Amino acid sequence: MTPSTPHIKLLNDRGFAKTVLMPGDPLRAKYIAETMLTDAVLVNDVRGVQGYTGFYNGKPVSVMASGMGMPSIGIYSYELYTKFGVETILRVGSAGAMQESLDLRDVVAGLGACTNSNFAAQYGLSGTFSPIADYGTLKKAEAAANEMGFKLHVGNILSSDTFYSDDTEANAHWKKMGVLAVEMESAALYMTAARCGKKALCICTISDLLYDSSRELTADERQQSMNDMLHLALKTATAD
Repeated sequence: MTPSTPHIKLLNDRGFAKTVLMPGDPLRAKYIAETMLTDAVLVNDVRGVQGYTGFYNGKPVSVMASGMGMPSIGIYSYELYTKFGVETILRVGSAGAMQESLDLRDVVAGLGACTNSNFAAQYGLSGTFSPIADYGTLKKAEAAANEMGFKLHVGNILSSDTFYSDDTEANAHWKKMGVLAVEMESAALYMTAARCGKKALCICTISDLLYDSSRELTADERQQSMNDMLHLALKTATAD
């Protein structure tokens, strides 16, 4: 029987590859499928969240949007892991830099994902869980970055539940703990992967600087910078 959930319903027999790239934006998923994959086929369109499966360097890979925030990626990643045979999810997106060592267009991989979310409470743990990336997948990403000739910044990132926050000092506190950048999904993805016994990694392009609000990428600049990061993710997804 073809698997189906309230949020994912396969449109054909192509199905999902073992590795899925997950940008937040459905239009970015469509862009990746149309410009970077060959023979890409639409495999899901529930709620307009398009999922595609095609080939990169001759190897199968899928791409599907996650939506914004931890609840959304928590739903999609859980269903992909448990119902559709997916083994690895690579979150691909943008992040705001906290550290002056990062500049616009730099690429960051989240070794760990701090969070201000209560997502882990569902697991009934007696302490604090530390969401981390899959080390093997991270090693593949580092190797791909070296091959492509650019530096991959690896470290702690912050997955925030709030985009607009009343706490104006929060970023400064995370910064002093060495957190590299902030985004909104990875902690939930890492926790879901851990719970399901699967693999996950977040790779993000720095699109704005929290330490200098006067500088940020334009829409066109974001697209080109994202392309470099997306090819890195695709090389990681299809590495042996």
